[in-house]
Amino acid sequence: MVNSPVRHVILLRLHPDARDEQMSVLTTALRELAVKIEGIVSFEYGTNNSHEGKNRGMTHVVMFTFASVEARDAYLLHPDHLKAAARIGELGIIEDLLVIDYMPQP
Repeated sequence: MVNSPVRHVILLRLHPDARDEQMSVLTTALRELAVKIEGIVSFEYGTNNSHEGKNRGMTHVVMFTFASVEARDAYLLHPDHLKAAARIGELGIIEDLLVIDYMPQP
């Protein structure tokens, strides 16, 4: 398999009462993964600002770019990823999420 980048897109619907401190824990935990886990090429995070009304309630997006499918697969089982996911889950601010992975096409 040719090494091709993989985008890992996470759409989140956060509880409207999520506090700034909770948001900071969430974003810090995710941002730190990009430093701790080999194969993560980039990390982005943002808040929905579309006026189209087609976000189906999703309020935030996280995107990791991995060097390859193998790097993405290693991340999914990596102890630091599992620990961060558990910590974020304990915050109780995620109402729903959707994950899509894809390989960019020319």
